[in-house]
Amino acid sequence: MDFNTAAIVCLGGMLFLLLAGVPIAYSIGFVSGIVGFLAFGESALDKVGWTTFSMLYKLSWTPLPIFTLLACLMAQTSMGEDIFGAAKRWLSKVPGGLAASTVLGEAVMAAALGSSTATIMAMGKVAEPEFKRNKYNMPYAIGATLAGGVLGPLIPPSTIMIIFAVMANAPLGELFIAGVVPGVLLAVLLAGMAIFMAWRKPSLGPRAEGVSWRERFSSLKRVWPMVIVMVAILGSIYAGIATPTEAGGVGCFVVLVLAVTFYRMRWRGLLAAIKETAVLNAMIMFVMISANFFAYIVGSSDLTESMTAWVSAGHVHSIGVIFLLMLIMIVLGCFMDGITIMMLTVPFFVPLVTGLGYDLVWLGVLYTVNMEIGLLTPPMGLNLFVAKQMFNLQTGELIRGVMPFLVILLLFLVLMVLLPDVALFLPSLMD
Repeated sequence: MDFNTAAIVCLGGMLFLLLAGVPIAYSIGFVSGIVGFLAFGESALDKVGWTTFSMLYKLSWTPLPIFTLLACLMAQTSMGEDIFGAAKRWLSKVPGGLAASTVLGEAVMAAALGSSTATIMAMGKVAEPEFKRNKYNMPYAIGATLAGGVLGPLIPPSTIMIIFAVMANAPLGELFIAGVVPGVLLAVLLAGMAIFMAWRKPSLGPRAEGVSWRERFSSLKRVWPMVIVMVAILGSIYAGIATPTEAGGVGCFVVLVLAVTFYRMRWRGLLAAIKETAVLNAMIMFVMISANFFAYIVGSSDLTESMTAWVSAGHVHSIGVIFLLMLIMIVLGCFMDGITIMMLTVPFFVPLVTGLGYDLVWLGVLYTVNMEIGLLTPPMGLNLFVAKQMFNLQTGELIRGVMPFLVILLLFLVLMVLLPDVALFLPSLMD
């Protein structure tokens, strides 16, 4: 079996198993192992062993368990409640203020959790009783909450960015910083959409009870722990004081001190955070070991070189290629989770995009936004299932509520494609 045939068979076999319901790690590992043996012979078995060894001892992976621990430690505190409380007071007299407060609260929580699902759960459990007490339209309110969840991986630190950086050999520090401006801009757009919808139709989000200015300023006293965590992580990376790995360690130390002294966390909470961190990282590493061997088989072919040569020959405009790649990922996002899509596409898309002369950091931001849009698109949107279980709403209601915000997300993705400097401005200042 020649290398090109091996890559095509490997891709097709993996898609077949995924559609059959086989877990991603087994789908990738089984097909890659069989096809690799047929294409490379017994040397493929040696490669599987060395792949496992190199993946587990690769230093570029160290930010992943550290930032996962950071998120799990944060989940043991009430930082989410404090942030939502402050945002709620400042937007108390604004139509749809509670929904906008949830989005902005998720933006702040994203700076530590780095996970869409974790961000939604952290803010959703606090916001839901307030939505009901103030007679908000629940599909509208939960739709805003789901849309705000995409800020989790976009505003650093981000698990998706770490995985992309390792797979694409991209600079993680610059990728983290590149997500800041797009993340803040997207938070403003989503919160603005929530306010605009409630302004046009007041029954969606009635104005809450008025709050005095004294209460508003007083609520900021509970936000300072999160500010300290954000400054410790992003400030140390941007200033060049620490690498992303070191910044994660600093963030974990700061959160642990705050959790013990300010939030009264004890041994039980610490052990729960450590256990959850171990389980999450083991799952991700198992998938990535299989994916690494899959990328090796695909990389041994000349499919990506052929695609790059065809585009470079002038058959397709380069910006048209980027939009086509984004469309492919959006369609895949309707049926697969973000990590699976990255496993499938990064070995093909990264050489193609870099061959066209585009920045790898910018591509990482596009990937992050695209992967999170996939979490909201039916029929397989993971966050829709999480919300259905958590908020006890029907899938149709969730889709109807999230649709206006999904339009904003798609327009935002187009903006990121057309204006790369939105993402690359801050990283350019690090040079």
